[in-house]
Amino acid sequence: MTQSIAVLLVDDHSLVREMLVDRLSREQDIQIVGTASNGDDAIVRAGESQPDIVLMDIDMPGTHCFSAARQIRQQCPETRVLYLSAFFNDRYISDALESEGTGYITKDEPPEIVLKAIRLAASGMAYFSPRVQERLVIDETGMSLGDGTRTKASTLTQRELETVRYIARGMSKKEIAALIKVSVKTVEMHTQNAMNKLDIHDRVDLARYAIREGLAQA
Repeated sequence: MTQSIAVLLVDDHSLVREMLVDRLSREQDIQIVGTASNGDDAIVRAGESQPDIVLMDIDMPGTHCFSAARQIRQQCPETRVLYLSAFFNDRYISDALESEGTGYITKDEPPEIVLKAIRLAASGMAYFSPRVQERLVIDETGMSLGDGTRTKASTLTQRELETVRYIARGMSKKEIAALIKVSVKTVEMHTQNAMNKLDIHDRVDLARYAIREGLAQA
């Protein structure tokens, strides 16, 4: 009998988690070894269960998914990470590639595609949804975004991007600091660095920019 694929599901929406658990659990070759609702929990659960695959939503509270994925890969080198998202802007795709994600599935895909991606990842192959594939090129250097130009948003660090995202959602510096577990002063530093890089001069314009560029999508 073939060994089952151990999967950890990570999504901050309980309904999505429950639907995925229900659907994936019907497959004889897939075993759900745990669920998590944010990046911090995902790191802990992955360390405990050592899953073959982590199926992770991209936009969640707490430690950002790409940072969480890197930490998971450090403690579980054999684990592969599949990203799941309703959004597929260039920043997300670039970060998914840089964090060595094994695939990127858009949430408009049917459950059968999620199953296919999990099985491909378990066999060492990657899966990218068609709309993501359209933005990728593969050459002798590997896989990358088709457009080699760097947008202003792509110059932001992960923490700066995270801070901008929460500002766009109307959160105060104190709320952001508590959520990402840093000081208010550090949040102010990330905010100022982001504004400098984006050539934006106040928080209102920063929030507008984030919304316009799709950085605030939940």
